[in-house]
Amino acid sequence: MQRVLSGVQPSGSLHLGNLVGAIENFVRLQDQYQGFYMIVDWHALTSKFDRSEEIGPAIHEVAATFLAAGLDPERATLFVQSQVKEHAELHLLFSMITPLSWVERVPTYKEKLQNSEADLGSYGFLGYPILQAADILIYKAHKVPVGEDQLFHLELTREIARRFHFLYNTEIFPEPQAVLTQVPKVPGLDGRKMSKTYDNGIYLRDTPEQILHKCTREMASDTARVRKSDPGNPEICNVFTFHKLFSNGDTVKLVALECPRAGLGCFDCKKRLAEAITARVEPLRVKIEDNLAHPERLDEILRVGADRARAAAQVTMAEVREAMKLPKS
Repeated sequence: MQRVLSGVQPSGSLHLGNLVGAIENFVRLQDQYQGFYMIVDWHALTSKFDRSEEIGPAIHEVAATFLAAGLDPERATLFVQSQVKEHAELHLLFSMITPLSWVERVPTYKEKLQNSEADLGSYGFLGYPILQAADILIYKAHKVPVGEDQLFHLELTREIARRFHFLYNTEIFPEPQAVLTQVPKVPGLDGRKMSKTYDNGIYLRDTPEQILHKCTREMASDTARVRKSDPGNPEICNVFTFHKLFSNGDTVKLVALECPRAGLGCFDCKKRLAEAITARVEPLRVKIEDNLAHPERLDEILRVGADRARAAAQVTMAEVREAMKLPKS
């Protein structure tokens, strides 16, 4: 069976974008491939190296969310990146052969430098695409569920694999291919991409009251519609984008019909959206809270997963060391 691999950073509560842009894709793929889904705590350190105490609780939250969403540890391998040290070894070896210009041209590098308040002036942040390549290639993953913003990273991974094969006259790694989600981008409350960095998300642990407040009081809408009697334009309205993602077909048709002729006010429109999002999130929130109440169960699942992942990673590293004529471990 071919392998699929992806990961989620434990950098805070997960949001709707994480759910529909990644985790639901993980669940769908777990019966089609041999799945490896990791919690990438070393990647989280690139921006939280000075707040590392926040990562441990976030690891539990990601694990609890994985399980609540439907990932089955009997069918997929769930683990924490740092518990498989072979990732670090392959990252080190890849960093020796990857030209600096390759990582400097990564589009998200400059974007995050400009938009993040965290101190990102470290090699760890510059080199995280190389670590990401090691994460993928160490399991010889054939498929990688990603959003459109990660396609460049995946192409860099393929380039690193090709360079390794050329330098050492070998063929160890398959070239991983992207599996794009059906929802490539979920907007945030302000219309930008939903992101913990921008703090513009609806989170999977938000209560119905919090979701209602965010939808009705914080979500950007058609700025040209000042009064209820003003006609709106759903196609440029952030609220309508959310409706198309989370509301049923009847509601979408209603908004598309009534908004342009001022038959539906913005508050009522946003309230309907809040109800639709709550229907999606609330059952998941309850399961997440229940999972978090049993941290010992989460730790055991992650321990078993790390043992399984480590066994696969060690096989790859033995091949890498042999190809590079390095001593056996």
